[in-house]
Amino acid sequence: MLLLMLEALGALLLLVFIVWWTMFSGRDRGEPAARDAASPPSERQNEKNE
Repeated sequence: MLLLMLEALGALLLLVFIVWWTMFSGRDRGEPAARDAASPPSERQNEKNE
């Protein structure tokens, strides 16, 4: 029974690690701000040029 619980805990930790890795591995500063995510790309480009 103990071995089964350890295996389940290991699988859960692996799942959490995979989710964390896929969420934050490709971004320099984590999730984008809500303002950046809500505006269309054309508006974000105009803000950078001004």
